[in-house]
Amino acid sequence: MTGNILLFAALLLIAILLDRMVQPKPVAGGRSLIGTAISLLAVTTGFGLVLALCGNVLASAGFSAAFVALLVLISGAKRDVMGEPLLFSDFAMIGSVFRHPQFYLAALTRVQVVLIVLGLVGVLPLFAAVFVAEPYPHLAGLMIFVAALSLLRLMIRRALDQGVASQPDPEADVLRHGLIATLILYRRRWMATVDAVPAGTQPQVPDVEPMLVMIVQCESFACPVELFGDPGLSLPGLASARAAAWQHGRLLVSGFGANTMRTEYGVIFGREEAELGFRCFDPYQTALRDVDHALPARLRRAGWRNHFVHPHDMRFYNRHRIMPAAGFDELVGIEHFAKPGPGEGRYVTDAAMTDRLLALAGTVNGPSLIYAVTIENHGPWAATQASASPSPAYLPLVRNSDAMLASLIKGMGGLGRPSMLVFFGDHRPSIPGLSQPGGDRHTPYVVLRFDAQGRPVSGDAAPRDLTPAQLHHSLFGLLARQAATAVAA
Repeated sequence: MTGNILLFAALLLIAILLDRMVQPKPVAGGRSLIGTAISLLAVTTGFGLVLALCGNVLASAGFSAAFVALLVLISGAKRDVMGEPLLFSDFAMIGSVFRHPQFYLAALTRVQVVLIVLGLVGVLPLFAAVFVAEPYPHLAGLMIFVAALSLLRLMIRRALDQGVASQPDPEADVLRHGLIATLILYRRRWMATVDAVPAGTQPQVPDVEPMLVMIVQCESFACPVELFGDPGLSLPGLASARAAAWQHGRLLVSGFGANTMRTEYGVIFGREEAELGFRCFDPYQTALRDVDHALPARLRRAGWRNHFVHPHDMRFYNRHRIMPAAGFDELVGIEHFAKPGPGEGRYVTDAAMTDRLLALAGTVNGPSLIYAVTIENHGPWAATQASASPSPAYLPLVRNSDAMLASLIKGMGGLGRPSMLVFFGDHRPSIPGLSQPGGDRHTPYVVLRFDAQGRPVSGDAAPRDLTPAQLHHSLFGLLARQAATAVAA
């Protein structure tokens, strides 16, 4: 009995020590009392559950400690790459980790990957090896589980009533309350989120002319001059686009190195992250609530036909369900593209995307929206020596994206119909030692308009900084004004 108590006490001590390793690390005094209580009760709940299943106290303590260590490891790796700790919303991506492991395992070292794989492979045989047939340890585990879970719920309710973690700020809350407590409290806050009703009525765009709008969300597209501080790395296509743009500037994205869906959601659905509350970390988990506000849905009510093009698995972020509900009439996924050829990398190239988009633009009739998401310029990008050229892996890819922008401008101008091209980066690349979290996060965006003869229509030359949601409203306002002008004429 004494030995079991000591094992359990050791588990709680290990959990506290592991939590102190989570970045940002606590200052003198450690985490808050209520955060520590929630964390320890959660660990105790997990310990009781495992004990109820296997009946082995030592194994239950070991499994529980290993799980906490895994959370700490993953949170640290994510923070290094993306600038934020592990979040409750990340658990929804577990299925994607197995379908597309290259997106996630690249953030870990080889040793970390080996340890995780060995742990996953060995957990069931180890569980079977330590299983105890005697019923009393299982019953004791069940009692611990029920009691700890009940106390945990009371402590969570008390924390919520006291306003703990009332606003989404994971960096501050992990520092103040610890990783496990923040994960739990943020999920409860997320579950209780009530959506704000958008003020006023939404204007509609009348169907007055065969307008074509192409929006291209370019993977990891950023200006190398801003990333690496070398004027010789400027992108000619981007420079030409800015010179001919109706509007251009910096897109104030919140993600870094990943979280494409946050930028994508803002542009398509037009909801600011401040409006979303705790939904902001992965708005696609609840995007079906907002489909009536999506740009394609609003355009479809005015007679437009909408196409979503992404050379990847549409199940990623549940796009195969969200995009049709949001008003897209056609999804063009990975099955519509040939596999990359030798030397073309892992993903469908921007050149192939350019050909597909221009072919689609040449065949659509009537008012049409084409929203495209590229993928060629996807990391990871390895660190390079200080004497080497900045990121020899990233630069060729971002230049391919720049060539895509130049080709799309030329192709859209040759359509001979009123059209608009919007091109922007979804987030900056995370490149060890060169482009890391902690600094600027903005990416470039350009909006180009073409008249019925394919000539660029000049706009305000002054750059404008916009959030993704503000870009949504800017585009919709531009379409509404253009339609109103056409009606008056």
